Order: sequence, then structure tokens, then C-alpha cells
Amino acid sequence: MSYTTTVALVRNDIRLYLTDRRAVVIGVLVPILIAAFFGYVFGGTGKTAEAGTIPVAVVDEDQSSISKAITADLKKESMITIQVMSRSLAEERVRAGKVQVAVIMSTNFGTEATRALFSGAAKPRVELLVDPSQAMSSRVVEGLFAQHGMSAITKEAFSGTTGLTTLSGFVDELDRTPAAQAPERAELKSLLEALRNLNSKTAADNRTGTSGVQRGISIPYVTTTTRMTSGQDVPYNGYAHSFAGMAVQFILFAGIDAGVLLLLVRGRGIWQRIRSAPLSKAQFLFARTIATTLISLFQFTMIYVAAMVIFKVRIDGSVAGFVLLAIAFCLLNATFGLMLAAIGHSAPATRGIATMVTLLLVMIGGAWVPAFVFPKWLQQASLAAPTRWAVDGLDAMTWRGQGLQAALTPVVVLVAAAIVCLAIAVWRFRWEE
Repeated sequence: MSYTTTVALVRNDIRLYLTDRRAVVIGVLVPILIAAFFGYVFGGTGKTAEAGTIPVAVVDEDQSSISKAITADLKKESMITIQVMSRSLAEERVRAGKVQVAVIMSTNFGTEATRALFSGAAKPRVELLVDPSQAMSSRVVEGLFAQHGMSAITKEAFSGTTGLTTLSGFVDELDRTPAAQAPERAELKSLLEALRNLNSKTAADNRTGTSGVQRGISIPYVTTTTRMTSGQDVPYNGYAHSFAGMAVQFILFAGIDAGVLLLLVRGRGIWQRIRSAPLSKAQFLFARTIATTLISLFQFTMIYVAAMVIFKVRIDGSVAGFVLLAIAFCLLNATFGLMLAAIGHSAPATRGIATMVTLLLVMIGGAWVPAFVFPKWLQQASLAAPTRWAVDGLDAMTWRGQGLQAALTPVVVLVAAAIVCLAIAVWRFRWEE
């Protein structure tokens, strides 16, 4: 092998690479920006903006001092945002994805929890209604509720009127129980009397400003978790959410390819033959839009056929809404590709910029990363991303089981974004070159 020939080939390849400076810059800039995005979202240097919070609904059907104390303590947590509402509204919000977790404290929760703390009696139930696509959120909320629930229950049991009343009731009940039925009555009575005395002393200490004693014996409630899907006894299919996100991402990649292909055509002799045909600029752009939309619809259909046949994804919501969303998104994809061809310069640079934009749109759309980890400002900003509306709309029509009404706003947003992309394409497209 000739050394001189090898050096010449290497120099030629490097020269060709450096010729397109935009492509060089994008090739370096894209990974830097994406890495910076993930680093910022997951904490960065610790100096990022205020972190995002988990939206949580609290349903207080008890309205006792204990349930109110738990709600007040939860409101102080920085990781969650509490909204107090009715059970029916909480179910609706969780099922629609507006709230990630709903905590329901039933009637007599405070009294029953205090009794269960000392006696092992039937424990009250705390219901958690969860958005199954945000499983991490439910674990966070369950842990916070355990922390503040035990604090509020033991505090009331050892220093509150509920605990004093409960203990007195236990002692009176033991006095009425024959010794033959409760051979351990004396020992249990002594224990409860000691606890009652401790309760009274702690309450007196609190009134005089002396620090009281707070202790617990066991977790005095049970937690039940219900995944809010399209209906009762309908299991959550995680594939439905993942297919929504990946369908959006890779169809947008196909739109990028369509735009880059048009840029390549413009740089070759094919473009002259196209312009010599009896068609106008408007006809050409219209034909490209329709063709790319139909190709995207074919790709979308094949993706969801595989999802339904192999992974049992179902359209539990409105079929008409699902079809409208598919058409609106594929139309957006077609006009997005046209816009790239209209404003792009070289094919490599355009592909790099479009890939970066698409990945960022998909990430903030919630396809990769749970939205609650975003900073608050980014959660609001993501509402401007059409990908967010596309993914949420497809979720609503599949595993969430929402009606046609839930598809209308996403469809309007996607069509509006498509009109903007088409307007830019018509404005900037160079037909005469």
C-alpha cells in the first residue's frame, strides 16, 4: 500500500467533511445540547430552577383532625402539589391524566386508625387511585403519606381528644368483659390505662408548652392501589404508551427524510425536469403534502397493527378520535418535512438540526421521560410542543379510554401546527432555482 496514496485519501475525506461547515457544527452541537437537556432535567449542578412536582388529589371524606393534619402536612411537601377535591372529580382527573395520584381517606379514618394503633382492630383503608403510566409517582406519594399519616395518628393518639376517648372506651369495654372471655384482661387493662395516662400527660404538656411524647405501635391502616384505566378490571398495557411515543418519534424521522430527499433532488438534474413539467409551485407542494401524509399514515397503521396483534394494544376510547389524531399528526409530519426543505441549505446540516429538534420535542412530549421530573417552567412550555398533544391524545384514545371530546383539542393543535409549517414552506420555498 502506497503511503502517499493513503495520506491523500485521508486528506481528501477530511476536506470533504470540513467543506460543509454547518454539518460539522451540528454534528458537534446536537449531542452537546441533548446531553445538556438531560443533565438539566435530572438536576445538573444542583443550581437548576425549581423542580417539577407531582400533581396529587386528596379526597378527605373523614374531615377529622387526623385527616386534616395529614392533608396540611402533605401540602408542605415540595415534591407534590396538593389539590383537595371530591372522589368523583379525583377519579375523572386521574383517568384523564390531569392528576397522577389521588389519595382517598374514607369516613371514620381517624377514629378507626387510632383504635387499630392500640388494639389491632380492623384497620381503615386508604385508597390510592394512580395513573399507571406514572408508577414512580404513586410510590413517592405512598411513602409521603406513610410518613405524615403515622405522625398525625400517633400525635393524636398520645396527645389528642380522639386518642383519649378511644383509650377510655377500651378500658370501659374491658371492665364489662367477663374474665373467662378475656383471661389477659388485667394485663391489657393495665397497658391501656398506662397509655391513657400518658395521653393525658402529653396533652397537659402540650398545653403548658412542654414537649410531648409521640410513639407508634404499628401502621394502623392498609393501602389499596387502583390503576385508573379505561374501565374497571381493565389492566394497564404499558405498550400502549410506548407505542404512542415511538410512533410519533419515528414518523417525524420519516418526515425529516422526506425533507432531506427534496433538498437532494434540488441539487441534481431531476429538479430541472420537475420544473419543466406543466405544474405550479402550489400544485407541487400540495402533491408532496398529500404523498407524504399517505406514506406516514401507512407507517402509522403498520405500527399500530403490530401493537394490536402482537402486544394486545386496544383502542378503548373513541375510534373516530384515534383516526382523526392519526390523520392530523401525519399531516403535520408532511408539512414539517416541506418546511425543512424550504428553509434548509445542505442535506447533512438540515438532517442534524431536524434530528435535534425532533428528539427534544419527543422528550418534552413525555415519550421518554415522565413529565413530573421536568422543572415547572418546562412542564408549562411542553404544552406548546405538538408532540405532547399527539402522545397525550393517543394515550387518551387507547388505554385511558377517553371519548371523542378528549381528541378534539389535540387534533386542533396538530392541525394548527401543520398550517404554520405549511405557511413557512410556501413562503420560503425556492421554486425558480
